[in-house]
Order: sequence, then C-alpha cells, then structure tokens
Amino acid sequence: MPSRSPEISITKPLVASEGEHLVKVATESLLGHLADICDGAIIVDRQARIVWMNDRYPKRLGLADPALAIGQPVESIVPNSLMREVVETGRPIMLDLMDFGEETFVVMRLPLRDKSGAVIGGIGLMLLNNAMGLAPLVSRFNRLRVDYADAQRRLAEARRAKHTLSSIIAASDVCVALKQQARRAARTKAPVLIQGETGTGKELLAQAIHNASLRADKAFVAVNIAAIPETLLESEFFGVTPGAYTGADRKGRDGKFKLADGGTLFLDEIGDMAIALQAKLLRVLQEGEFEALGSNQLVPVDVRIVAATSRDLQAEMNEGRFRTDLYYRLNVVTLSMPPLRERLSDLPLLCEHMIEALCQKLGLPPREISPEALQRLHLHNWPGNIRELQNVLERSLMMSDGETLTLAEINAAMLPAQASEPTAEPVGQSLAEAIAEAERTAIRNCLAACAGNKARAAAELGISRTSLYEKIALLGLG
Repeated sequence: MPSRSPEISITKPLVASEGEHLVKVATESLLGHLADICDGAIIVDRQARIVWMNDRYPKRLGLADPALAIGQPVESIVPNSLMREVVETGRPIMLDLMDFGEETFVVMRLPLRDKSGAVIGGIGLMLLNNAMGLAPLVSRFNRLRVDYADAQRRLAEARRAKHTLSSIIAASDVCVALKQQARRAARTKAPVLIQGETGTGKELLAQAIHNASLRADKAFVAVNIAAIPETLLESEFFGVTPGAYTGADRKGRDGKFKLADGGTLFLDEIGDMAIALQAKLLRVLQEGEFEALGSNQLVPVDVRIVAATSRDLQAEMNEGRFRTDLYYRLNVVTLSMPPLRERLSDLPLLCEHMIEALCQKLGLPPREISPEALQRLHLHNWPGNIRELQNVLERSLMMSDGETLTLAEINAAMLPAQASEPTAEPVGQSLAEAIAEAERTAIRNCLAACAGNKARAAAELGISRTSLYEKIALLGLG
C-alpha cells in the first residue's frame, strides 16, 4: 500500500473579535493577578477619587471601615499619594517609594485610558511593603549616581579657569596697566580681543578675565582654532544631533557653545578661522542662538567671547582673509599682551616664580639663578616669549647639580641660534641697540638655515610672517 502523506494542520488566523476578547480577558486576568499578588491595589477616577481597593490595602492603611474610603479624594486616605499627578498628566510613575506612617512602600502608578486614549483614571500598586527588597537595585543605582556625580564634578573642574590676575607675574608699568584694563573689561559682558605674539600668555589673561567676572562660577571653555581641522570646527562649535551624518554619535554631542553657556568661550588664534565659519560665528554673536549640525532647531545661548590672535587682523582684513564685520564685533575691548623683550624688568620675578614651580614639578630641591645668568637672559631677544623662557629654565635645571643656575648652564640650555648671541653688551652700545643687533643676528641665521623660506623661518622664530617681514624691513635685512 502506498504510504499516506502526513496531514498538514493549518492554524486558522484569529478574527478581530477573538483578538479583542483575548485582550479583554488578559486585562481582567492581569488586574486580578496583580490585586492578589500585591500588598495593595487602588483605582481612582478622573478626579482622583477612590473607586476600588483590593482586600489587603485597607489593612495596610489601618482603615476600620474600607467602604468609607470609596468616593473620597485619594489624598484624604493616602496622604503622600501621587495618583492625582498621574491622572492629571497622563504620565506613569513606574517605580517609586511612598512613605506612610513609619513604613515605606515600593509602588507603581499607571494611568487608565479609554478607547480614544483619554485618561479616565489611574491604578496604583503596592509592589513591596519593604524597600529592603530593592536593596541590590538601589545600591547599584546609588553607585552609578555617585560615579556620575564624580565624573560631572571632575569635568566641571576641568572646565574652570585656573588662573587669576595675580597669576600674571609682573611689576613693569606696561603689565600693571594691562592688569588694570583687564579688571575693567571683566566687569562688562562685552567681547574681548587679546592681541600678542605666540607664547606671551594670552590664554592666561583670558582665564584671569573670566575669574574676575560675574561668570567666574560658570564654565571656561577654550578652543584652539589653529589646532582643529577646518572640516571639524563647525561641529566643535555647535555640536552634532544624533545621526547627523554617517559615523556620527547616536546620542549626539554638545558643542563648545553649549558647554560654555552662561560662562566664557575662549577662541584662541581666531585669525586662523575660515571665512565660511566666520559668518556663522558672527550670526551667533549677533542673535545669541545657534543650530547644531543636522538640526533645524535654534538653541539660545548666553556666552561671553574672549578671542586671541597672534596675527595682524588689520592686515588680514585688508587681504580679505578676515571679515570686517566680525572684527568690529570682537574688537570691543582690545588688550595687547606685551612681548617679553618689552618687559625685561619682569625677568627677575618671572625667573623666581618659574624656577620655584619647575623645581616642584620636577621634584628638585629649591634653586636660584646667578646674577650673571640673569644678565644673559636680559640680552636675549626672546622670540618665543614666556614659553621660551620657561623652556630654557627647565632645560638648565635638568642639567644643573648645584643650588644656583650659572651662566654656563643657561648658555648650554639655549638653542644654538640663541647661544650665538653675545653674552655681554658691547661697549658704547645702548640696550636697545644691543637687542636690535641680537635680533638681526638671530633672523639672519634663521633665514640662512631655512634657505630663505620666510614662512618656515617665522615658524622657527616663533613669530608671525607679518612680524618677520616688518622686522626684516626695520632691521635692514631686505
């Protein structure tokens, strides 16, 4: 006999009425199960009046006659209840702690809706009569909360300005006047433009202005425009919405304007900013709002701008590389950081402060600097300014075994181009003439080493190309 093929049973799909019936049965069954399992269950109407309780809840609440609770406002029976908030807002409270007398209950509150979605009441469930049942979960939550708070605190500390006006070590007239101007600028909300050569301490002054202002307790966010690729600057400034482009963070990312809201945004080397981004920055300064990358929503922002540059912005404007309207928007308060060669009277104070700080950083015993070594520092032109001075002192400390830095150690710590300068002022020559001669020698040697490449020579000397051209013309090196 031929074998019989196995029978294939076909499941009949549920019709709509059967599905609705199952949903109704499941709903009623679920409510019944919850009422049996939970230590307390309560239902309120749209006006937050009690319409039903399970058998256990009245005993928990100490009610002698449970029938008296029906129709009463829920707060009159359960003083700390939030059921009224649930029915008024339509938002559930999934897990909460409720105190009643000396006991603490773990509760859940859910809105009840009709077929149209309108809230018609709410149900409250007492899941546990002892919060200790959630001890492992609560403990983990508390650890996460502490870790998050600690991370937020460290991040806030990292965004706080560390320096004040007292951090500017100076006694020269030009620096004393600068600090007075900075104090006046700090009392306003106006943008500040700090001009100065590389290494003069422009960010230190920006932090000092922030800490002397009414925004001192808010964030200080610094952006070095020259160090960020042009294609990434817009996202750095304004942030990115989730999925704005391929590879973007799924959670999005806040930009520097958002992070600095209420505080100060320091834009270092603003002269290096591309023209297209200058237009967007100008709009933010004028309107006080921005759009994140990939978003159509305007975000209001309150940020005080402090910008800095080592470029000649007037020359940049003349050559069309910097917007005139942005320049005048930023150039409300202008502060000029003097180069070190114009404040040589501050060298003793600077050396004392730097040597002390460097000894602590390097784990060395306290050191001093000899008068001859200090005089040698006076003869140098300092194209790298404060940063170069710190480098020379740190190098000499690493090579020194004595208690005092000597002239030989300072000379050994200087670069060959620096060491080629005379170690004493020529007879019959003023200090200004000696400085000019030393500057002439340094530029000539550097140009020779760079095969006449002025852009490279300017970078090696730590000055802008504009400054190099000016010095070449002034010193007769053309």
